[in-house]
Amino acid sequence: MIEPVPPVEAGAPDDERDLLDRLRSGDDGAFEQLVRTTTPRLLAVARRITGNDEDARDAVQEGFISAFRALGKFEGHSRLSTWLHRIVVNASLMRLRAKRLKPEESIEDLLPVYDAKGYHVDEPSAWDAIRLEDVEGNGDAPPSRTTKLVREALDRLPETYRTVLLLRDIEGLDTQETAEALGVTANAVKIRLHRARQAFKTLVEREFGGPRS
Repeated sequence: MIEPVPPVEAGAPDDERDLLDRLRSGDDGAFEQLVRTTTPRLLAVARRITGNDEDARDAVQEGFISAFRALGKFEGHSRLSTWLHRIVVNASLMRLRAKRLKPEESIEDLLPVYDAKGYHVDEPSAWDAIRLEDVEGNGDAPPSRTTKLVREALDRLPETYRTVLLLRDIEGLDTQETAEALGVTANAVKIRLHRARQAFKTLVEREFGGPRS
């Protein structure tokens, strides 16, 4: 599980330091500002992981509560939004685990096929990491064909593989952070990620009209 402790990054800008000082002093306006400015992005993050709006809203609310309680642990070495992002990711994963009821489908038919000599039956294409903008779209504008394609392909992956792909290639967690969040080993993350990328590419290319352009 990801603890609400800041990652080691570049220092936060002056405006965030000022906001943090106001938060720690109990300034109600600072809390309102933080919620107003970060909620849309955090809801998008939670929705990608949980798969529905209700759980996403609950995860964001739980994330804010956890963050407010842990403000004393936040030293300002990273952006406040980055810290909140990690907390909401963790809250979303906890809700996902609590609702995990049905067995997952196999992705074997989405993985590359090899012949008797160990060669690919079909020539593999290079992995193109999912871009965040392909998932989120362009603000209030209608989602593009690429955005719809990526979202649909992600939704069709079994939870185990969808989650590891989201955390590593979209939410930006490293291998160890992902392992801790999912409660598995770093090696398991690497294996799942490799298979998830292959399955995702197959879905895009086979089910949704070919590679993204």
